[in-house]
Amino acid sequence: MLITVDAKNPDSAVIRQAAECLRDGGIIVFPTDTLYSFGGSLMQPAAADRIARLKKIRPDKADFSIICDNLTVLSTYCKPVDTPTFKMMKSLLPGPFTFILEANRHIPKVFNERKKTIGLRVPAHAVPLALVAALGHPIVASSVHDDDALLQYATDAASIADAYRGRVDLVLDAGACGLLPSTVVRCADGAFEVLRKGKGDFPDTY
Repeated sequence: MLITVDAKNPDSAVIRQAAECLRDGGIIVFPTDTLYSFGGSLMQPAAADRIARLKKIRPDKADFSIICDNLTVLSTYCKPVDTPTFKMMKSLLPGPFTFILEANRHIPKVFNERKKTIGLRVPAHAVPLALVAALGHPIVASSVHDDDALLQYATDAASIADAYRGRVDLVLDAGACGLLPSTVVRCADGAFEVLRKGKGDFPDTY
């Protein structure tokens, strides 16, 4: 099912419908400030496996992130971070960054003991932020790749809906997304390492 949603002021009824789909174990496609992503409820362990199958990769090899609406979940899903790390993240989020952090015992439980670290995102996009708020917990996410050999990522929601018809439950169309993924930054022992340069510019001062 393809549903149009306003990128800046998403309709609350559409958000509730998508959140209910996630809550019931469904897989959706939704926009972010970088790319369109597959999404499932963090409280539905089978959702991660479904997304991995959609991407034709083994679940234990999949690079999932969790989409949050703020940093208050850090203590719930990640081991404690030091003050410099928290201040850095707070200064850059919401934004096009994925921060790799050490997961606590709650994340391995959801991912069937597979995850030692987790990528955390707070996108600067109204749709995923509203989805997480309506759902009440983070979304497991992974970007939608394109089958075209010339394009790494799919940018058009209608094309995504056609390509994954019958395999995803809902596609939220908020217009074209970009071609650049998020910038991935590993945080460990107060040090930061850019693992992938994407849309976000990570400051040299950190």
